Amino acid sequence: MIHHLFQIAWRNLLKRKFYSFINIAGLAVGMTSCLLIAIYIKNELSYDQYHVKRDRIVRVLQTFRHVDDGVNPGAPVPEDFWVWGCAPVGPALQADFPEIEKTVQFMSPLSVLLEHGNKRFQQDNVVCMDSTAFDVFSWKMLYGDPHTALIAPNSIVLTRTVSEKFFGDANPVGQTLRVDNGDNFMITGVMENVPPNSQINFNGLISMSTARKQRSEIFSWWGYVDFYTYLLLKENTDIKSLQAKANAFVKKHNPNDKGYVIAFEKMNDAYLHSSAIRQPGPTGSRLNIYLFICIAIFIMLIGCINFMNLSTARSLERAKEVGVRKVLGVRPSSLMWQFLFESVVMTVAAAMIALALARPGISLIETLSGKDLSHTNIFNLQLIIYMLAFAVIVGILSGIYPAWFLSGFKPIAVLKGKFNPSGEGISLRKALVVFQFTLSIALIAGTIIVYSQLKFLNRKDLGFQKDQMVIIDFEGDGKVEENIEPIKKALADQPGVVSVAASRAVPGEFLPNAGSQVEGPDGQMRDQGPFIYEIDFDFIPTYKIPLIAGRNYNRSYTTDSAQSMVLNESAAKMFGYEKPADAVGKKFTQWGRKGIVIGVVKDFNFKSLHQAVEPLTLRYGYPGDLNRISVSVKSDNVQSTIARLKKTWDRLAPQRPFMYHFLDDSFRAQYETDLHFGQLFTFFACLAICIACLGLFGLSTFMAQQRVKEIGVRKVLGSSIRGIVMLLSKEFILLILIAIFIAVPLCWWAMHQWLQGFAYRITIGPVVFIEAGVVALTVALATMAWQTVKAAMSNPIDSLRNE
Repeated sequence: MIHHLFQIAWRNLLKRKFYSFINIAGLAVGMTSCLLIAIYIKNELSYDQYHVKRDRIVRVLQTFRHVDDGVNPGAPVPEDFWVWGCAPVGPALQADFPEIEKTVQFMSPLSVLLEHGNKRFQQDNVVCMDSTAFDVFSWKMLYGDPHTALIAPNSIVLTRTVSEKFFGDANPVGQTLRVDNGDNFMITGVMENVPPNSQINFNGLISMSTARKQRSEIFSWWGYVDFYTYLLLKENTDIKSLQAKANAFVKKHNPNDKGYVIAFEKMNDAYLHSSAIRQPGPTGSRLNIYLFICIAIFIMLIGCINFMNLSTARSLERAKEVGVRKVLGVRPSSLMWQFLFESVVMTVAAAMIALALARPGISLIETLSGKDLSHTNIFNLQLIIYMLAFAVIVGILSGIYPAWFLSGFKPIAVLKGKFNPSGEGISLRKALVVFQFTLSIALIAGTIIVYSQLKFLNRKDLGFQKDQMVIIDFEGDGKVEENIEPIKKALADQPGVVSVAASRAVPGEFLPNAGSQVEGPDGQMRDQGPFIYEIDFDFIPTYKIPLIAGRNYNRSYTTDSAQSMVLNESAAKMFGYEKPADAVGKKFTQWGRKGIVIGVVKDFNFKSLHQAVEPLTLRYGYPGDLNRISVSVKSDNVQSTIARLKKTWDRLAPQRPFMYHFLDDSFRAQYETDLHFGQLFTFFACLAICIACLGLFGLSTFMAQQRVKEIGVRKVLGSSIRGIVMLLSKEFILLILIAIFIAVPLCWWAMHQWLQGFAYRITIGPVVFIEAGVVALTVALATMAWQTVKAAMSNPIDSLRNE
């Protein structure tokens, strides 16, 4: 039975090679797209899932709201919380909550200079972490004891990649590395590289006891923020039981800070479901996942619609076959099974092609998404079984209507030549074409909107100079700090250099909040926590940040380095001043300094455009507080200027490698996730449109063949080629116009939701949808052009000679 059905199916596939190719190609591309999207989504859902104890790991969220006396701040919203917090909360929770089995804390990543022998590398992303790290997290230790590796001060654990840079394949445990031209650190372990699907990522671990030895006081300060706290709960512990005791815990340990609140969040929710800020690593987007799921469904639906349309459109071609089979006694159910089997054969063939295309496709998706998918194994028995099952389901769903439609032909009408396709079937085909192009037009418009937003992000005036700005990272090198002014002057004297400044951070980088008090309009000191830049005298003019009130720091004023502060507009408003000039001359207290506000700068986007400008203070930074030098250079002969800067640096700071980057590159990196999303969206949208056009090409070809005699008669009666082309095209054009009107509101709603993730965004106007409609019509007409023009130019004698 199966063998017989397969033989018939194979014969029909070979007999109608053109339509078989269109169907299988459309389904194969659709299945490949679905498979690649599934792999991408699986990777997004896999973050931190490799941790064996992940279901018992939670992290502490903290919020540090500033609350005036007598004011009830109310319950914080999820966006108020930080993952980043203070150190004493960890040991206190461990002592007070018997439900907690282990606590592990780690600090913000560092960039350190590592030296061994004649090898020296500036290594970024090195983290101070508790000795319990390997008891909580499932990181694989290659050499050394994971339980003791991070106990002693001046201990360091390297990842495999960093270890190989210094020691090759040898076991380096017991060797030493000199860190930042200072102490020697003992290598106590080498671990496997952190998996790419991990939110916590690093290149090396330094024992927390090292940081405790260097700055013991910060471990008891509830107001000092630089720690991430993770907890391993005992079996069967409900996170809600911890949250119920959180308020009493805060009142016991930090009663004087009314704005301090803690909460707990499961590690499983950290990557995709967390609204907290100051994350230890990347976060994903549920909205993006939903959009890609929709695209996968759209693509598969378009492929299935192609199959249904072409199968029902070819009804006349197979009508006599059905009639003869019925006369010979074949039951309708048997015919239906035959057509269904043909459908399944095609989808299974498409699935096999999809599996073959998936391997090179993964490399392409890695490039487009910026994700490392090397750990994904697609050639496994489970996936092959899933793909075959999926192919059978798709084959049945897409083939059931054509099978029912074809098996229902009346043999007498067919064999007498009186059979005509029903209006019902034609109407269904039109509806499916409209549906298909509705999805395609929505994807075209979505692509235009995504790239318009990305262009807007790159072109928006940020309120400061970011172009031609070279950032030299010296990471708090003591010798550079001691000679910061002579080094700045030597760099500024180089040809091609416009100006030079120093600071603790630069726009686009991480920066801390600072507890600050500023005198309000009522004369009372107002307590808030704005962001802080520590800068030198030259920072504001070098970055061309406009002053709108007061003045900049000036070397002529001896008090400016210790008793002055500059605010941005948002900070002035936060402290109660609608007019920036009114804030000038007001008293302030911040991190142990007291003085007056000397100026207010215009708001500038020192963070990503995903966020609105926030309150910022810019205070003078002493040399020991600085770690970046900003060099504004001319646009011509940039590489020559860089070479001169390096030569000068190597002469004045030979102990520190010359490490630099361009500010616009690092600032643009903030939108790397959005860029990758746009690339993926565009790629899959183009595939969907190609599949739709493939089906339209096949359908228009068949329709032209069906109307060949009508075209012949019309040409004999004097119709022009242009008139016949319009006759064959106008029906499809009308369907596409209907699709445009349906697609507009759907696309507007979906992309409006996506744009809500940006504080600064474009407005979706009608031009976007006009452009999408024009593109869809152009592509559709180009797809049909060859067949319609060919049919219109055919010789009527060829089609009418037998009439």
